[in-house]
Amino acid sequence: MNASTTTFLLIRHGMTDAVGRVMMGRSPGVHLNAAGRAQAERLAERLRDVRFTAIVSSPLERTRDTAAAIAAPHRLAVEPVDGLLEYEVGGWTGSAFRDLDRDPGWRRFNGVRSITRPPGGELMIDVQQRAVTALLDLRERHPSGTIAAVSHGDVIRAILLFVLGMPIDFLHRLEVSPGTVSVVTFGPAEPRLLSMNGDSVPAVA
Repeated sequence: MNASTTTFLLIRHGMTDAVGRVMMGRSPGVHLNAAGRAQAERLAERLRDVRFTAIVSSPLERTRDTAAAIAAPHRLAVEPVDGLLEYEVGGWTGSAFRDLDRDPGWRRFNGVRSITRPPGGELMIDVQQRAVTALLDLRERHPSGTIAAVSHGDVIRAILLFVLGMPIDFLHRLEVSPGTVSVVTFGPAEPRLLSMNGDSVPAVA
C-alpha cells in the first residue's frame, strides 16, 4: 500500500437501550448497555494487534465508551472529533420510532434523505460533508497511519456513500450494525472501501 495512504476503521458504537427504539440523536448520558459493553470488549480483543496511529471518536458517551475499550490495550488516549458527532435530528430527539412512523415528515426523511431536514436538524449532505472533512483532516495529520474512528450508524453510512460514490438516498442499502467495523482508505487517488459491517479488519490494516 502507498505510504501516503491512511486507513480508517469506521466503528459504530456498541448497543444501547435506545438502539432500534428511540431516536436519541445528540442527547447526553446514553451509555452502552451490557450487550454493548460486551461488543466493545470483543472489538478490543479482535483489534488488539492492529498498530493504531490514533483512536478518535464522536464526543458522545456511547462512542467514547466504545473507543475507550478499544484504546486500552494500545495505551492510547481517545481524541474527541466533533465532525464524527451524531446526526442532529432537532425536534425528533428523544422520540420513539413507533411514534415517528406516524409522522409524514419522518416518512419523507427516510425516503428522500438528500433534501429532507429533520425539524431544527441537519441535512444528511451536511453530515457527510463534516464527517468526510474530519477524515481528510486526520489524514493530513497521519498521512500513513491507521486510525480507529468510532461514530454513529448514519454518520458512518454517509462516509461510506461518499467513498462508494453513491447518492445519499441509497443509505438504507448499507447495513452498519452496532459494534461493527468498516474499513476505508484515503490516499493520493480515490478513496477505497476494503470491508463493511464486519467484526475485524483485513490483513492490510
